[in-house]
Amino acid sequence: MTHTANYDLTALWTIFLSFWQRSILDLTVGHFIVSIVILAIAVLIRRFFSRTVISRIHAWSSGGEGDLNRTIVDALAPHLQSIPIVLAILIIGEFILTNQRLKDGLLQVDQSLIAFTIFWALFEVIGPLCAVLDGRTPIFSKAMIGWTVRVGRAIIVALGATAILEVWGIHVGPVLASFGLVGVAVALGAQNLFKNLISGIFIIGEQRFRNGDWILAEGIVEGTVETIGLRTTKVRRFDQAPVFVPNSYLADNAVTNFSQMTFRRISWIIGLDYSTTTSQLRDIRNAIEAYILGSSDFVHPPEAVAFVRVDKFNDSSIDLMVYCFTRTTVWGDWLKIKEELAYAIKAIVKKAGSDFAFPSQSLYVETLPTGIELFPHDKSSTPDKTAAPADAGADREPGLSQVAPGPVDAG
Repeated sequence: MTHTANYDLTALWTIFLSFWQRSILDLTVGHFIVSIVILAIAVLIRRFFSRTVISRIHAWSSGGEGDLNRTIVDALAPHLQSIPIVLAILIIGEFILTNQRLKDGLLQVDQSLIAFTIFWALFEVIGPLCAVLDGRTPIFSKAMIGWTVRVGRAIIVALGATAILEVWGIHVGPVLASFGLVGVAVALGAQNLFKNLISGIFIIGEQRFRNGDWILAEGIVEGTVETIGLRTTKVRRFDQAPVFVPNSYLADNAVTNFSQMTFRRISWIIGLDYSTTTSQLRDIRNAIEAYILGSSDFVHPPEAVAFVRVDKFNDSSIDLMVYCFTRTTVWGDWLKIKEELAYAIKAIVKKAGSDFAFPSQSLYVETLPTGIELFPHDKSSTPDKTAAPADAGADREPGLSQVAPGPVDAG
């Protein structure tokens, strides 16, 4: 009975060994199962490995730049999870497989995975690394950093693709050289592309404008800058329509940047009626000046000029110039301050007993044709603007055309 049991176990072990050692392309079932187990273990421990390594790196990198280091490490976290899988594939290729072709193919896959992981990590980390430069010097604006990140990522993608192709024996240099004539043709056709790329660099380097600035390029666009791209700049007009302007247009033309104003100007010419006396003019001028200099919304000399002066005698008015600056450059706040100034000037002019002038014209008639019937002006009735008043001494309404009859030829 014991002999029979031992015989059954031996037969079972022989069957198991024959199955275990069965191979296809020198890959036995045993090697295959061991490889699957190694990969499964790598998949299971990769999250634990990533958390452990990241926690240790956080502990080592804590300090003055702790937030930056944490951002960089968090960007690297997904790529650290690939390390156990890369090591598992390396172990399988070096120690498990016996077929040289399979070993070489698996090692190429492993090298490609390593290159992909490294360049993918660089692709993710370049953003936080460039963020370190934000504000360090004036040239490193947010637009410059964004442009640098985009260019850097494009270079990393190109280098990563080249490295992976080299692993598989595809040499990029001869391939590019074989497209020499095509490259010349592409370069000739892409002149505008390179021109816009260089213009974008100059725009960012010269800091003509930044994201969020209100700009005006005469005959091109006016609006708020949203993105300074590699080839075009996205400007959103005030009607909310986006405009994509080639960078060369903004580099070769004058651009007004309203967002870089230190203060915002108010420049008015106020016309007062000619019946305003000299004392009334002084009172009005002094009161407006006192309002501007007494308000914190306006910039006071010598920080900026502020003028309230009688400017000139115009055709229909005595012109008073109001020239000042508000501290705010925000359009909505500026409109509110300007509105309050208009209310104050209206009240000041009324209090002084004067009034605002508007264009008017006086018509003097030297002679009237014979037979013209003249009607007396009735002050109690509404004046008819189409009829000329016959009484030269009648009260003149300001702004209405007046007819002053001259001597009538009797004969």
